[in-house]
Amino acid sequence: MSRLPQVKPRQMLAALGRAGFETRRIKGSHHHYLVHKDDPGRRTTVAVHSGDLPVRDVRDILKQSKISRNEFLKLL
Repeated sequence: MSRLPQVKPRQMLAALGRAGFETRRIKGSHHHYLVHKDDPGRRTTVAVHSGDLPVRDVRDILKQSKISRNEFLKLL
């Protein structure tokens, strides 16, 4: 199993958008997402700060949004 790549918050937002997520609200530097149409239970939040997202945050976002590692790599 390969490691997750380091991604910038904007790259994560773009990948989530391609996966069917849309922004519901922005509060400060946190973008709150919700899947449209298919499964409203798939929610996640992305903190948009400078630099790369920590790997633990990437793992947590993928787990919350129910996106597999392979699917995420294809979305990048």
